[in-house]
Parts: sequence; C-alpha cells; structure tokens
Amino acid sequence: MRGLLQRLLRRAERRLPALTRYRRPESLPIELHRRRIYIVPTGFGLGFSVLLLVMLVGALNYANNAGLLLTCLLGAASAASMLVAFRSLDGLRLAHIRAGHAIAGQPLELALAFDSSRPRNAIRVDLGCSTTAFALDGHATTEVKLALLTTQRGWQPLPRLRVWSNWPLGLFRAWSWLHPEQSVLVWPRPETAGPPPRAPAEDASHMRLHRGDELAALRDYRSGDPQRHIAWKASARHTNLLVKDFEQPQSRPQWQLDWRLLGGLDHEARIARLARWVNEAQARRSQYSLWLPGNEIASGSGPLHHARCMNALAQLP
Repeated sequence: MRGLLQRLLRRAERRLPALTRYRRPESLPIELHRRRIYIVPTGFGLGFSVLLLVMLVGALNYANNAGLLLTCLLGAASAASMLVAFRSLDGLRLAHIRAGHAIAGQPLELALAFDSSRPRNAIRVDLGCSTTAFALDGHATTEVKLALLTTQRGWQPLPRLRVWSNWPLGLFRAWSWLHPEQSVLVWPRPETAGPPPRAPAEDASHMRLHRGDELAALRDYRSGDPQRHIAWKASARHTNLLVKDFEQPQSRPQWQLDWRLLGGLDHEARIARLARWVNEAQARRSQYSLWLPGNEIASGSGPLHHARCMNALAQLP
C-alpha cells in the first residue's frame, strides 16, 4: 500500500504543475508557508472516512441520535487533525546546512538547522530512501543529521528534501519540498596501494639537528661548552669531562607531494595517488607540502591542513 501511494505521488508530481512549482534551487533560509504546503489523506485516513460514512448512514437509517453525535464528533476531530497537520509545517524555517567530509562512494553527513517560533512535533525529513524524525521546542535551533550518498569527487548539488508530518492522528499527510541552492564538496577516493611518496627529509643527509629540552646523550667536553651542562657525577667515573648534549635529530620528516612527479599516470590516477599520500602523511603526523597545477600548498600538518589539501584535490578539473 505504501509503495502504491508513493508511486501515485510521483506520478502526480510529474502531471500537476502546482506540485513541481519549487523544483528550482532556492537560497537559504527557506521558510514554509501556506502556498507550498500540500495535504492528502493517508491510507488510514481513507479507511477512517469510509468508516464514518458507514456510521453516518447507519445512524440516519435507524434514527440513532447517539450514533449521529459520535459520527459528527469523530468527523470534527478528523477535520481538526488536518488543520493541526498543516500548522505543523506552516512557518517552519530551514536556516542553514552544514556539510561534513567524505570521500567519493561514502555517505556524507549533512546537518540541517531548523528553527520555529512555536513548538512542533513529529516532523520528518526524507532524503532518498532514508527518513529522519525530529521535534522543535520553539526556543532553539534543532539540528537534523542526514546521510547523503556520493558517487564522484568534486562539487555535488544537494537534492530536493521532502518535509512532512501526519501528526496528530495519522489521518492526513502534510508535506512540502525544500531544494537548497547549495553544493557539497566530495573528496577524491584514494588508491588502495602504491609506492610511497618522496620524502627527502627521511634521508640522513637531510636530517638536521635542533636544540631540544630533553637530554639526548653525553659527549666529551669541548672548549666553549657552558659549565652548567657538565655532567659532574658521570665525569667522576671517567678520565675526561662529559657534557650533556641536548641536540637531537628533527623528528618529523618533510614530505613533498608533487603533481609533476606523476607524469606516467592519467589525470584521475594522479589525484587518487596524491590523496593516498595525503592520508598517509596525516596518519603519521608528518609535515607535508602539496604542489598542484595552479595551486601550491606550503608544508604543514594537522586536520585543517589535511582538509585543505583534500579540498584542493577534489576541486581539480
């Protein structure tokens, strides 16, 4: 029954211009009003209407005033529920959308911020085949998290979202469409395996010393060493003076990720390899730089640097 109703709704969308009025993307914020909210009876509502009709005919046929009163009360309650379902969406506002990060082929998390001037219950949002329910208390913004399927890297426009409610009795379904004028950036899918990147700083010739705070080793005394660095207790057991050495090799290698060094690969294969190298450097907490056509990112590390490099790879033409 539910699949039949969904097919009928999709067919009505294609044939009725009023239902396709808001197919074009809209800028945020988007506020729902009476001209864009639609109401239809649910399957339960249709069955309930038939039941009321049978009760009405029976009450009139047998002149049963109590049955007629009950039928009128139930009819009034159903009509009131239609108004409540409409008011559940009327005035609802989508303030902004925050997108997370995901590589192509994985779901990307969307956080939709809804606000309202009054409390609302049992509101649902459909994105593809998934449905998420939420409520608003009328005082603060409510974030609704949805999963968006991704297929390829680059900018991906957001699809239409259906907001609906059948509260309070489930007799009527009120719904509307939201089509934000916003796109999300999908990161490229890294290759599964391949050669390591160029890391000249891992060679002994590129390892430079730096002055640290922790003791690295003891060495023989050299002229000019400060007296406070002399290890007197250790020197007492040797014939020569020993000095505390605080110099130690640099701990983090510098990775140079360069587009020009991958000339034997095609365009997408280069992007996939660089994405894998960026992920590996981030996992090892190494310092790394990235050279791309028209964009050179200096050496750095950390989550922000990783996101900047992946964003640059995702936006390559």
